[in-house]
Amino acid sequence: MTAIKHALQRDIFTPNDERLLSIVNVCKAGKKKKNCFLCATVTTERPVQVKVVKVKKSDKGDFYKRQIAWALRDLAVVDAKDAIKENPEFDLHFEKIYKWVASSTAEKNAFISCIWKLNQRYLRKKIDFVNVSSQLLEELPKVTEESVPSGENQSVTGGDEEAVDEYQELNAREEQDIEIMMEGCEYAISNAEAFAERLSRELQVLDGANIQSIMASEKQVNILMKLLDEALKEVDQIELKLSSYEEMLQSVKEQMDQISESNHLIHLSNTNNVKLLSEIEFLVNHMDLAKGHIKALQEGDLASSRGIEACTNAADALLQCMNVALRPGHDMLLAVRQQQQRFSDLREHFARRLASHLNNVFVQQFTQALLQLYNRSYFLSVPGHDQSSTLAQHSVELTLPNHHPFHRDLLRYAKLMEWLKNTDYGKYEGLTKNYMDYLSRLYEREIKDFFEVAKIKMTGTTKESKKFATLPRKESAVKQETESLHGSSGKLTGSTSSLNKLSVQSSGNRRSQSSSLLDMGNMSASDLDVADRTKFDKIFEQVLSELEPLCLAEQDFISKFFKLQQHQSMPGTMTEADDLDGGTLSRPHNSGTPLPVSSEKDMIRQMMTKIFRCIEPELNNLIALGDKIDSFNSLYMLVKMSHHVWTAQNVDPASFLSTTLGNVLVTIKRNFDKCISNQIRQMEEVKISKKSKVGILPFVAEFEEFAGLAESIFKNAERRGDLDKAYTKLIRGVFVNVEKVANESQKTPRDVVMMENFHHIFATLSRLKISCLEAEKKEAKQKYTDHLQSYVIYSLGQPLEKLNHFFEGVEARVAQGIREEEVSYQLAFNKQELRKVIKEYPGKEVKKGLDNLYKKVDKHLCEEENLLQVVWHSMQDEFIRQYKHFEGLIARCYPGSGVTMEFTIQDILDYCSSIAQSH
Repeated sequence: MTAIKHALQRDIFTPNDERLLSIVNVCKAGKKKKNCFLCATVTTERPVQVKVVKVKKSDKGDFYKRQIAWALRDLAVVDAKDAIKENPEFDLHFEKIYKWVASSTAEKNAFISCIWKLNQRYLRKKIDFVNVSSQLLEELPKVTEESVPSGENQSVTGGDEEAVDEYQELNAREEQDIEIMMEGCEYAISNAEAFAERLSRELQVLDGANIQSIMASEKQVNILMKLLDEALKEVDQIELKLSSYEEMLQSVKEQMDQISESNHLIHLSNTNNVKLLSEIEFLVNHMDLAKGHIKALQEGDLASSRGIEACTNAADALLQCMNVALRPGHDMLLAVRQQQQRFSDLREHFARRLASHLNNVFVQQFTQALLQLYNRSYFLSVPGHDQSSTLAQHSVELTLPNHHPFHRDLLRYAKLMEWLKNTDYGKYEGLTKNYMDYLSRLYEREIKDFFEVAKIKMTGTTKESKKFATLPRKESAVKQETESLHGSSGKLTGSTSSLNKLSVQSSGNRRSQSSSLLDMGNMSASDLDVADRTKFDKIFEQVLSELEPLCLAEQDFISKFFKLQQHQSMPGTMTEADDLDGGTLSRPHNSGTPLPVSSEKDMIRQMMTKIFRCIEPELNNLIALGDKIDSFNSLYMLVKMSHHVWTAQNVDPASFLSTTLGNVLVTIKRNFDKCISNQIRQMEEVKISKKSKVGILPFVAEFEEFAGLAESIFKNAERRGDLDKAYTKLIRGVFVNVEKVANESQKTPRDVVMMENFHHIFATLSRLKISCLEAEKKEAKQKYTDHLQSYVIYSLGQPLEKLNHFFEGVEARVAQGIREEEVSYQLAFNKQELRKVIKEYPGKEVKKGLDNLYKKVDKHLCEEENLLQVVWHSMQDEFIRQYKHFEGLIARCYPGSGVTMEFTIQDILDYCSSIAQSH
């Protein structure tokens, strides 16, 4: 172990200016034994630092390395496990507990003893030694702090000093004195014994002198002692005086304590008074409502602008007082509770008064609008009344009444409605329901009358007197409506049975009128012209142009008046499952807390849906009427409605107007698709006469009409894609059914039917220049060309039949391998046979055959398409081609024979020209 200690000192601690004092060979308890060394070290420099260092051998085992070091001041407990029996195990408690097993008990005890001594000497904080034998912990003589320099407790003596520290350094003063002493003696270094004897002699001399000096100073000591006695007497006298002074100060102290306590109480009282004043000022400033505001809430005029402004300011002030954030304990004050009750009573009274007044305003406006509506209906129904009057002209011009004055009057109460919404949602909800009830009935009447006028204008009938004949008289009807609105006993939701009854009567009259209009409008498209369709387009556009600003103005008013755009969400709900005719804005509940809705926009859309619940059915009825008048009207409606839907979606995709017009657009699109399907079905159902020639088929002409109309309507339209899809379906149907009719035709040849109709289709597509039908245009041209050629070849046939048979035999011999110039040596095809056949076709016979052919073609072709000259010219070219072919065979097979046809190409041209001119 000594060799190991020497090696560790040399290799590890000396380079770090440390001295190794104790070492123990250990391994960790409970694990595979990997030996290492725990070393107790001190630094050679001051201040001294004491450490416990763990050292282990390297993996190669040829040298030691320092693994970890702990400062001794961080060691809290040393646990030796057993103070009586020998046990090699011990624990060191640093920031965590390290459990060790020493190689021997002696090494463990020596290490613990060294730790104890280092603790006693260098640390002020003592380490707890647990389960350690008292023999190991030998008390060292303690040195007083006055004799030890600061931060250094040198209290180890004798052998302990040698065990812990082998020498004691000299301080600077001692070193200086020794140097001066050695300089005064020349042999201090060369002869240490002589120097030591000299020092001993000088020490004895100094001791003797010291004793003599003490003996000589006895007299001075006695004098000093006498002076000390006198000083003690003076001290006693001073103490007596101080005691008397202290008694006097004690009484003053008691008086000052009383004054201080009194001042503290005064200060505490002032502080409490200030806080009390602050609380009173807070309550007075925040919970005191001005008398003017109270009077305005109780008696304010809600009809005038000044009164509305005063009531609005008073309501805001009341709401601020009620919503003030009270401090802890305020709600326990009787005055505060009384004031809150007073505010609550004021709020309830004003909310009831405001709700009643607004409900009366709703009724008054509804009655006034209803009176205007009946006035208009009455004037129109009076026989002989001037139809150029304002109200009559209002209806004739197909316009809806303007509700802007009503909105302007009600918007004055917008802030009060917001206050009512925040303070008493039940009454706010009741007013909302009443407004929807009144407006839905009013708008239903106005919109139905508006649509009736639109239907009359579309059909061109004038039955205003019959329309209004069954309406009740103006005075009694208005009175009945007013009584129904005021029939409730103080509640906001009054009885509406009379109003509903009247609405049913009026609706029945309108339904009967509408059905009669539909019956009258059952016409075919052929009976109408472009002017009629243009009139329908203008009426339909005017209907949409009137409805759109009406809905937008009402939606804007609802959002402003009912304050539905101020917050992200609000209480109350109206689901789609609620009955729009008689349902409430929210389901009844007893808690008084309104049900939540998803958003403010949903609330606005649901209110608009109830108020304008008749718009979508009326639009659908109008669309049905337009479709029944002329199925092509669906094209106009699709374009117009698409544009209005696109405009509404740009403003608000989720608005009522956008949703409603979108639903109606779906219906129009279905009618449009049905129109296309009906045309295709009509193509399939076409029956041709067996006695007359076919000509241009009806559905081909109808396609031309449809395409021309559609191109004029869909120019720069948003729904061009729908038209292109319809074009594709229609043109396919036209192609298929033209071929079908051509196959079924008995009087007119198939090629003629195909040629004429596809020529017409090609001309139509070329004129209209429909980009999506370019492929079909090329296909139509190809079919026309092919069937023209086929018809020419088939009709022309073999006008020189015997000559044709002769030359067919010549071509057959050539095909068998006979040379062309040797054909004339064949018995059946010699020159004499050729001349005999040619003589049978003189020019007169050829002209006669061509004339018969012209008459035959003229019977096959129709006059509308004017293809006779085209076909005749093609037959002329085909005949000339056959003529040239025969001449070529004569030249090649009968060279030098001088045989020629009895008519020339010029004769053929003259024959054809004269035949065409004669017919």
